[in-house]
Amino acid sequence: MSHTLAAVFDNRADAERARDALSAAGIGADSVRLNASTTGASTTTTTGTGTTAGTHDESIGDSIKHFFSNLFGDDDERVVYGEAVNRGNVVLTVQTDTQDEIERAADVVEGFGPIDIDEYKSQWQASGWTGAETLRSGSGAQLSASRQSETRQDGGALLQGSQQGSQQGLSNTGSLQRAEVDEQVIPVMQEELKVGKRMVQRGGVRIYQRLVETPVQESVSLREEHVNVERRPVDRPIDPSQVGAFQETSFELRENAEEAVVQKTARVVEEVVVGKEVSQRTDQISDTVRSTQVDVEQLGSTDDDDYYRSHWTSNYGNLGGTFDDYAPAYRYGASMRDSDSYRGRSWDEAETTLRSNWESHYPTSAWDKFKAAVKHGWERMTS
Repeated sequence: MSHTLAAVFDNRADAERARDALSAAGIGADSVRLNASTTGASTTTTTGTGTTAGTHDESIGDSIKHFFSNLFGDDDERVVYGEAVNRGNVVLTVQTDTQDEIERAADVVEGFGPIDIDEYKSQWQASGWTGAETLRSGSGAQLSASRQSETRQDGGALLQGSQQGSQQGLSNTGSLQRAEVDEQVIPVMQEELKVGKRMVQRGGVRIYQRLVETPVQESVSLREEHVNVERRPVDRPIDPSQVGAFQETSFELRENAEEAVVQKTARVVEEVVVGKEVSQRTDQISDTVRSTQVDVEQLGSTDDDDYYRSHWTSNYGNLGGTFDDYAPAYRYGASMRDSDSYRGRSWDEAETTLRSNWESHYPTSAWDKFKAAVKHGWERMTS
């Protein structure tokens, strides 16, 4: 089965970047093509990173017309995408053999901002476009300077389809259009635990240096002199040597005293050393990761239903309820016993996991009530 994806860009630069990204993602060079309106009847086809210009017998309008006719089988969609090319847009197409490749291509292309074709269609209709005009030939309108400077709107539109000889219709789900296919892909997801590290502040010290005044006392011995004057009465003859004392004279006797002189000297009496010590420790990180499991339950045949209904009637019919309450338990036990996850395991080994899965799928059905029915379905597959 061939799978096709088509995306419309409002400028060639974005389309070419998307093409290069597809090539880097491993999409084959011969699977990618760019189509755009050019002068005359020529088209430019780009594959991989190479570009080849050539002239085709049919016009670009006819080429796009045939491409979308094969993909949609719908004239209206063919006209809309043809009009996008005529208005100067670029169509990027990817054709692959597998659905996985086309999904991967869609994820890549969406990152380069393809236009929302439905929104553009509404704008064209608002300006008078009816959608009924035929596709113009390769001499259609060139990308004008005003359109080149137009800001691309957020939200792209991709067209994705599947082809297998005959035409297939596409369902339109918003901006992403996909073909109806006869398969359903159920992704199985699993979380991974990645442990990194970052620098955080756990604590520390803040150092303050303050000026503190502390009263101190010191004792000092000070010497003082005091002049004493004493008059003593006497009565004796004058000494002849003192006759010359009869004259005016004076003399001084000074008092001396010691006083305290204060002088301060600074000395370093202690040092506070601040630094960091680095150590390594190993932490054991415990967490949980989630994953999805896909269990395939085989639907029983009419004979199986008759067998289980008979067993229910004999064992649980008198307990109330209906067979439809117990039927999922019988089928669950039978399908789990036949699955690869439980192949070769006994009931005792598998019961814990079976119970966990049962409670996640049937949260309103108590395990203890339906355990026996599940076990009977399990054992029926081994009998």
